[in-house]
Amino acid sequence: MDKFIINGGKRLQGKVQISGAKNASLALMPATILASGESVLYKTPELNDVFTMIKLLNQLGIETEFSNYILSLNTNNITSQIAPYEHVKKMRASVYVLGPLLARYGYAKVSLPGGCAWGPRPINLHIEGLKKLGAQIELEQGYIIAKSNQLVGAKINFDKPSVGATGNILMAACLAKGTTVLNNAAMEPEITNLVQFLINMGAKINGINTSILEIEGIDELKPAVINTIPDRIEAGTLLVAAAMTKGNISIEGGIDSHLYSILSKLEDSGAKLTISENEISIDAKDIVINNVDVTTGVFPGYPTDMQAQWIAYMTLANGVSTVIDTVYLDRFSHVGELTRLGAEITVQDNSAIIRGVPRLNGAKVMSTDLRASASLVLAGLAAEGTTEVLRVYHLDRGYEKLEQKLKSLGADIERVSSPEF
Repeated sequence: MDKFIINGGKRLQGKVQISGAKNASLALMPATILASGESVLYKTPELNDVFTMIKLLNQLGIETEFSNYILSLNTNNITSQIAPYEHVKKMRASVYVLGPLLARYGYAKVSLPGGCAWGPRPINLHIEGLKKLGAQIELEQGYIIAKSNQLVGAKINFDKPSVGATGNILMAACLAKGTTVLNNAAMEPEITNLVQFLINMGAKINGINTSILEIEGIDELKPAVINTIPDRIEAGTLLVAAAMTKGNISIEGGIDSHLYSILSKLEDSGAKLTISENEISIDAKDIVINNVDVTTGVFPGYPTDMQAQWIAYMTLANGVSTVIDTVYLDRFSHVGELTRLGAEITVQDNSAIIRGVPRLNGAKVMSTDLRASASLVLAGLAAEGTTEVLRVYHLDRGYEKLEQKLKSLGADIERVSSPEF
């Protein structure tokens, strides 16, 4: 397994390009199942999760070509409607194949998903929504088995917005008979990207960028092309890295409307931001980090995927700050590792209380999930001395060549093979 060795204390400076969004790609790729032919997804990031999804789609009979961030998917010869455990266990987003397979073929057998080790993230909202469209669903030996002669439009109200359930049911509804209305649907940019792709495929959807989506089902969709949106979590992570190291960087390709909650908190912390059409710059050379509380929420609220990074940032703030995660209640595995670097953090239920310290000191730490890994890298960049971050395969699931991007900004970071763990 690989690890990062980081010699901290280097200010990040320069420009860096933001990659395509992981979470958008993982929805766009299964959506191609809905139509026969070749679809093309531009700006697809080279990430382990993307390669995992490619392997799963190949298992179904989809032919793929991936080069220079252009992913072509040919769905003419889908031979299987079964998503086996050995693929799905690696990534929760694999469940996205459920809705498209069911809608196009009337049958899908999908293993219950895996992914990050933390927290219960049930898929009951996916299942209940598909049932309302008329699917017969059973759970058998660790698999979801869904059947339907013809899905039928329905009104579906989510008790809470769910990105995964919204995406899955949205895709299925495109080929259902009649009209489907999704109330309290997720409004994340990744869902908007998916909606636009489905519209490009010929789907009839109203309510883009809102919490009420109305889908008029049609008999057939066609292949399409789309640009994957920039990854707002990568963008936010790099901006926080610059603030923590008192750096001065510009990110190219970030969309400020996707980042508003993060940018607002960064300004509150004392960072200076400049936003232009295709570039967001942060200047933290003279920053004295203010303590800023954060409560995560569904979009347009502060993203839970940036919670760990903000906690790392607040370890160096003046005073006490509180980070509350209302989306996932036990996503704090990074806290114990941050304390190894000298952070003072107390976790109470779904809240982390951070007492800022003058400095962090390098140590050996271990990644436990994707975003926790990012928080440890950020802390290592700001810490005095050397930090080793073990198990960075978690990081490779969602950050494209992160160490190379950080190195281009002046970080002293190396990836090395590690026999440990």
